[in-house]
Amino acid sequence: MNHPAYGVLRRVSPIATVLLENNPSTMTLDGTNTWILQAPGRSGRVVVDPGHALDDHVDVLAELGDVELVLLTHWHPDHSEAAPVLAQRLGAPVRAFDPGLCHAADPIEDGETVRAAGLTLEVVHTPGHTDDSVVLRVDHDDVTHVVTGDTVLGRGTTVLTHLGDYLASLRTLRGLPPGSLGLPGHGPELADLATRAAEYLHHREQRLDQVRQALRRLGDDATPQQVVEVVYADVDRALWAPATESVRAQLDYLRTHG
Repeated sequence: MNHPAYGVLRRVSPIATVLLENNPSTMTLDGTNTWILQAPGRSGRVVVDPGHALDDHVDVLAELGDVELVLLTHWHPDHSEAAPVLAQRLGAPVRAFDPGLCHAADPIEDGETVRAAGLTLEVVHTPGHTDDSVVLRVDHDDVTHVVTGDTVLGRGTTVLTHLGDYLASLRTLRGLPPGSLGLPGHGPELADLATRAAEYLHHREQRLDQVRQALRRLGDDATPQQVVEVVYADVDRALWAPATESVRAQLDYLRTHG
């Protein structure tokens, strides 16, 4: 499934529309997906992850009008930077798990139910990519929609800060109903998020085995960079820096759990 041109609103389901920001990179893939959620027949909207504060992207969001709420899946600037700008232009409150990102509203909490734009959104804390990462679950017409931020991407794998937390988060997502629609922060939407979460778990187990093998070769005191040079030898070196962060999380996990 291909993304449309930048700045074009694309309807994904009766309640979800995506706006792709023109900020592509090795970390953001094609760019940041800003999700606009709105119940059929309602004028109000929820904007999730307004992205970097790029004028053309913010202008399209501001022109939507009637934004009841801005929600953030985590603190990274490619998801959150435009939030205060959009809040100022539209007078919309901003809510996030991190209180420091909020504007004129309280932080969201794990298990909280948020009602806006005619929808009921469940907040699920899914740390691992960042400590403050959340996903947002919305059930509509027997279809479960989940805005995943960077916890699960449309393609490829995400960078980790804490592997134990991330594995627990993936197990939570693996338990979603079959056919749950994943609405990721980067890359195309996912037809079955539970299946993708299971695939991510399998991938992480494989990576852990590769790191264990690298440690047997390099020694238990090997640095993350040394492990990356072995485990990610066939990966574009432009990705080695973020891979180092994930390997650091894997080493911390192995040195704690064995």
